[in-house]
Amino acid sequence: MTDRPEVELAGLRRRLAALVYEGLLLVGVLALFYLIPHLIYGVVFEDAAAGWFSWLHIAVVLGAYFLYYWCRSGQTLAMQTWRLRVVTANEGKPVPWRQGLLRYALAWPSVCLFGAGLWWALIDRDRQFAHDRLARTAIILLPAGEKMGA
Repeated sequence: MTDRPEVELAGLRRRLAALVYEGLLLVGVLALFYLIPHLIYGVVFEDAAAGWFSWLHIAVVLGAYFLYYWCRSGQTLAMQTWRLRVVTANEGKPVPWRQGLLRYALAWPSVCLFGAGLWWALIDRDRQFAHDRLARTAIILLPAGEKMGA
């Protein structure tokens, strides 16, 4: 017998809808923390940052966004809207930053390899994405009355 609370894993459609919404929100995040600094740099120095630096900057900005939300409350802005929370798979506890970093690093190939890690959910026994399975995290559905963002 475990002390793990009974929770409902979030459904695939809800997680995919949250993923689409997250993409829309990330446009604003990248505009603020990527585009504006690069525009200022270009105007001041009349030059553009190297391509590798731009990709590194994007990875750092997105990583900071996701790690902040995942490790602070378990919910990004889109996850709050869809009543989703990322937790450790075994204990259902908040994700520690190292595990969050692993999840973030695994999400890149999961999404960028034609969504292979997302397609994985179609054959996974719990319908989890590959990066969640590998990082030992899970996305749960919060009850309708539970306070979000806490």
